[in-house]
Amino acid sequence: MSSAAEVLRVFLKLGLSSFGGPIAHLGYFRNELIVRRGWMDEGSYADLVSLCQFLPGPASSQVALSLGLLRAGFAGGLAAWVGFTLPSAAVLVLFAYGASSLHGPIAAGLLHGLKLVAVAIVAQAVWGMGRALCPDWQRVTLATISGLVLHFFGSPATQIIVILVGGLLGLGLCRRNSAVTAAAEPLPSPVSRQAGFASLVLFCVLLAGLPILRSFTQSQSVALIDAFYRSGALVFGGGHVVLPLLRQAFVGPGWVTDDAFLAGYGAAQTVPGPLFTFAAYLGTVVKPSPHGLPGAILGLLGIFLPGVLILLGSLPFWDGLRKRLGARAMMAGVNAVVVGLLAAALYDPVWTSSVKTLADVGLALIGFGLLTLWRVPPLVVVTLTALGGIALANI
Repeated sequence: MSSAAEVLRVFLKLGLSSFGGPIAHLGYFRNELIVRRGWMDEGSYADLVSLCQFLPGPASSQVALSLGLLRAGFAGGLAAWVGFTLPSAAVLVLFAYGASSLHGPIAAGLLHGLKLVAVAIVAQAVWGMGRALCPDWQRVTLATISGLVLHFFGSPATQIIVILVGGLLGLGLCRRNSAVTAAAEPLPSPVSRQAGFASLVLFCVLLAGLPILRSFTQSQSVALIDAFYRSGALVFGGGHVVLPLLRQAFVGPGWVTDDAFLAGYGAAQTVPGPLFTFAAYLGTVVKPSPHGLPGAILGLLGIFLPGVLILLGSLPFWDGLRKRLGARAMMAGVNAVVVGLLAAALYDPVWTSSVKTLADVGLALIGFGLLTLWRVPPLVVVTLTALGGIALANI
């Protein structure tokens, strides 16, 4: 088993360089940890991504936590979460205090370049995972159809329905495939079944009990934790889905103004790491006490806790389930759908929000070539593409 220090070092680098949102994060993880470092095989990583797509909570953060857990136990899971989460949380807290605001063409070019590198990262993930997970016409068809459905009907509910249908179709279409019938690489979870069951019970107790405790105690701290916990527990389909929940929870009662909320949301789009760190900003600027740094800490713990608990409750049963032939056939169908989901996200929102000119196309293609043909480390590609964005803004 690897050390937690190694996990922290790797995920700190990812937390400082993983721009582009949850889909792009999965591409960064795959390139850095699966392709370059060989922490697990491609199929197991795809299975892990599929599991986290099913669960409520921030999928990319749950994948990061799982990779840390499987690599170095509970200390590794904590190290992965800290390394991936704290850089963006720290920047957003500073932004809330007014210490981080960017203006002018250089700043605009920098942010635009960071958006373009996300295009290259996601395109690399679609290409690599498509080759590995869609080797036959059945799965190519599933990926294509699912990508089209998600493009035209891309709501979080549609994502969950398409993943479920992909699993059912995989049960019939993929059962005889040799890659499916082969044994999966074992990935024993450091979480026991008893601990997993306790995590699921705690998840439900907090979801039901915090509103009751809030009404009895009238404590603002409990109210704050309850607002963050409920928002994190009811999210399916990625970090962006949490925004309307947070807006209702914080703007509705007047804890945060609409202008302040939208300003923080805009800042959250420009930092690396998970979008859930927006909670650190909200906890800092919220009007009732606790706010400031204590509020930021409560926000981070409250919004990430439900996703952590539901993940810990699922991991002990995941490895045994995915080794069954029927389950592997279903997972093969789900993995093909995940490729379609990545492809749909590559176009919208990644491409549509980033690529505006032919020069943008060229810069994104250069980033893609550096990643796929020359195997340049992602951090270097991020730096070069950001500098390219600055250059384009000043031409």
